[in-house]
Amino acid sequence: MNFDQKIVLVTGSGRGIGRAIALHFAREGAHVVVNYHRNEAPAREVAGQIEAMGRRALVVRANLAKPEDLDLLFDTVEREFGGLDVLISNAASGFNRPALQQKISGWDWTLDVNARAFLFAAQRAVPLMEKRGGGSMVAISSPGSHRVLPDYIAVGASKAALEALVRYLAVELAPKNIVVNAVSPGLVLTDALQYFSSLRDADVIPRAIAHTPAGRLVTPEDVAGVVAFLCSPQAFMIRGQVLILDGGYTLPVP
Repeated sequence: MNFDQKIVLVTGSGRGIGRAIALHFAREGAHVVVNYHRNEAPAREVAGQIEAMGRRALVVRANLAKPEDLDLLFDTVEREFGGLDVLISNAASGFNRPALQQKISGWDWTLDVNARAFLFAAQRAVPLMEKRGGGSMVAISSPGSHRVLPDYIAVGASKAALEALVRYLAVELAPKNIVVNAVSPGLVLTDALQYFSSLRDADVIPRAIAHTPAGRLVTPEDVAGVVAFLCSPQAFMIRGQVLILDGGYTLPVP
């Protein structure tokens, strides 16, 4: 895959999956917009690695739950690059509580960041992609969109909404030569997961590996490779799909 001189925006790309996606596109020749909300230092580090590859890196702080921040993000992209080829909606958040303990503020925040932001980011991205003759959008979803996970009701509902948006946008944007899909990773081996397991459940990683037919957990680089494929010409006829990337974890009966 060759993304030479393509302009790629990856939301939430200072750490974890977003970081891996940003670096993958840069290795394939793209200039990358690195977005973060709270932690500037990791985002700057990612940008430094991208620039060391000879690509341009633009770091933009934006809270995607705020419409004014979303506008700032895309205004900056338009000013600096003049257009956009790829939008990766990776930034996510959520308040994990049982249904009967969920609060309105937590519900609204989760839906705003995980679902609403993608719709209105797409609205801003479309005219920038039209300037480039088309483009690709990929949203990062979760198995919680269709599987019941502990304390996951708000995030699960937000990811289900996100996947519905992917289908609708795939149809509506097809005449504009914009391809829209989603990737739904299983448990991904990130620093955050390792930190969580060390504090609360040291067995979560080995237990997950034992139940994964592929014999290991998904890595951020696995996700990045699939995301890039969906943005490549080889995936042009894949539209409105949610690719499950979990090493077969959801296949066996628990």
